[in-house]
Amino acid sequence: MVNIAVLTSGGGTNLEAILNAEERGDIKSGKVQIVIADRAGCYSLVRAENHKKKNLLLNRKELGRKEFEKRLVETLICEKIDLIVLAGFLSILSEDFTEFYRDRIINIHPSLIPSFSGEGYYGLKVHEAALKRGVKVTGATVHLVNEIPDGGKILFQKAVEVKDGDTPEALQKRVMEEAEWIILPMAVEYMADKIDKERV
Repeated sequence: MVNIAVLTSGGGTNLEAILNAEERGDIKSGKVQIVIADRAGCYSLVRAENHKKKNLLLNRKELGRKEFEKRLVETLICEKIDLIVLAGFLSILSEDFTEFYRDRIINIHPSLIPSFSGEGYYGLKVHEAALKRGVKVTGATVHLVNEIPDGGKILFQKAVEVKDGDTPEALQKRVMEEAEWIILPMAVEYMADKIDKERV
């Protein structure tokens, strides 16, 4: 079994989708070993507790980037982590970190990359930009993480219709329900299976 760490910064709805998929047996090649939040007050840690998962707060603001990444790496090594999943994780990881875990980090982004992606595009900002531009189709993307924000190889994408009268909040909810919560668990299983086979 591949050991998975999920890194979060907020409510943890994508984390919930992963944990539910694991419990259903949709993720069978790996297991979530630990959930790590980078800021205080993350409801994702409560979700981890509810699913009886080990969890940890590493407050990036208090620690600073260098110390945060040092402790993060120490934790990941200690937990024998093979795959890192960024699920609503808002901290930008350094090139040293992404290179150390090359092709072992995936991220979910709430648009069809390359649209509305890169530095500054996160959360509701992505959906606000999509509506402002007037696109008729948006969606979500799971990609490998490298040193460029949202710049790694695309693994999965799913399109979602933009409807007349959509607010950023309504669009965000539809993208989560119709795309993010579907393709993220699929990508986790895909990567876990790939890593597991590479070890044989």
